[in-house]
Amino acid sequence: MPNQALPNNETNNKTDITTVIAFFKTLQDKICLALEEADGSGKFVEDNWQRKEGGGGRTRVMTNGTVVEQGGVNFSVVSGDKLPPSATAHRPELAGRTWQACGVSLVIHPKNPHIPTSHANVRFFIAEKEGEDPVWWFGGGFDLTPFYPKHEDVEHWHQTAFDLCQPFGESVYNDHKKWCDEYFFLKHRDETRGVGGLFFDDLNQWGFDTCFDYVKAVGQGFLDAYVPIMQRRKDDEYSENERQFQLYRRGRYVEFNLVFDRGTLFGLQSGGRTESILMSMPPLARWEYNFQADEGSCEAQLADYLSPKDWLKVL
Repeated sequence: MPNQALPNNETNNKTDITTVIAFFKTLQDKICLALEEADGSGKFVEDNWQRKEGGGGRTRVMTNGTVVEQGGVNFSVVSGDKLPPSATAHRPELAGRTWQACGVSLVIHPKNPHIPTSHANVRFFIAEKEGEDPVWWFGGGFDLTPFYPKHEDVEHWHQTAFDLCQPFGESVYNDHKKWCDEYFFLKHRDETRGVGGLFFDDLNQWGFDTCFDYVKAVGQGFLDAYVPIMQRRKDDEYSENERQFQLYRRGRYVEFNLVFDRGTLFGLQSGGRTESILMSMPPLARWEYNFQADEGSCEAQLADYLSPKDWLKVL
């Protein structure tokens, strides 16, 4: 499934990381503004930071909003002379290259259990070595993690993803949806993290300009997909039992991020800022030994959503 990132050649447009960085900064601003408006009272607080090895970023966190219990929207641009083991283990050709990476990453943990948790990121990576062509690629996507899934929300989420992919090829949605299902999978639980969305990495086969256009579409697509769900569910009533189930399922989110997420591993191994990297963690979560949902309960119905499906056909 993964596309192989290839050195630049005559079919690729010239890379321009300065333009990418400027777009990512603007995207962070746009997403924060839209989420503040959707929340109604919460505000993002910005924390600027510098990385000793090179680069820095802007971490923005909202806590105790009307809708958002905790959420973060990060922008970062980092660089270095040597890649961490998590990168070169799978790509030995990158050894000995200087590198730069930039991106926007966000996770939103609403308080209401009827609003799904959501994650999105878009990123660009380039590695260079004197006398050789640069190796570069884009990556990113977005995914949805509901606790009490609603058919119309899941359909809207995937329809938005499908629509944004169409200008880039008939197979893009299916390919990147499948990649998302396979990537956000908890092997030790034998379940997906949620209902998926889009995931892609190593994207450079379309040339720089088209790949960049796709990343722009994904960034806007997250807002188009998520904000209507927030607005639709924010006034839903919920019980303490539903709240406790939400906290229990948040534990799965933590397990994935700490055990499987490549971005978390890359950030920690490359000397990134720990507070910003672990911003994705929920403010509260819990674990319960051998929890079993009551047969026929709303909690038991979640299991039906934790395996890959063609959501645009089954709903």
